[in-house]
Amino acid sequence: MDFAISFLQLFWLILEIASPIILLLISTIVALGQIAGHFEKWRPTETLYWSFITATTVGYGDIRPVGRIARALAVVIALIGLILFGVIASIAVTATTEAARLHADIGQIQELNEIIKE
Repeated sequence: MDFAISFLQLFWLILEIASPIILLLISTIVALGQIAGHFEKWRPTETLYWSFITATTVGYGDIRPVGRIARALAVVIALIGLILFGVIASIAVTATTEAARLHADIGQIQELNEIIKE
């Protein structure tokens, strides 16, 4: 349980440190989505939904751009979404690594290293 608590504390701490980057990426997704929505004549709520579905690369297909500009923006939004979730995943990996370092048994780590080397 201590490991999980350490992980969560570290995850939120690093997330707080990286929040300017994360907010920039989210703001860019929203702004580009609104531009695409303007060209496609979508309602703002539909546009916001489409932006994040595109950014997560889920792409349900219930709303899809037909114009060239909106399609190009969809590609950019998807790429930015990959960066956003890559940042979040790297934060989770870092928090996991640091929590493991805090709670690891040095003897177990040495045994695992020996097993890996064989």
